[in-house]
Amino acid sequence: MSVAAEPRFLLDTGTPGTLGVSGVLSFDTAAAALRAIQSALATGSVARLDLTGIRQSDSAGLACVLAVAAEARRRGQALQVVQMPAGMRVLAQVCEVEPLLA
Repeated sequence: MSVAAEPRFLLDTGTPGTLGVSGVLSFDTAAAALRAIQSALATGSVARLDLTGIRQSDSAGLACVLAVAAEARRRGQALQVVQMPAGMRVLAQVCEVEPLLA
């Protein structure tokens, strides 16, 4: 099952325990993406946030992923962020926030 958060952003809930994110995670989509991802995580059955399908991201996209990880920690939910795009990972390193995603 796929849920559209914005025309350029999709969540895939087809793999048990994994929430797949694809499309664009940017200033244009980050707020809607954050709401959609948090809603999907509220079930408590998601252990992995898979970013394999992200084809474009910016600092707002990174902030979205950081907010999702922080919310999961606040809830006591283990969430592994996997397959972060190279550009997002470099931005996380430059901003010195990569340990928050481990």
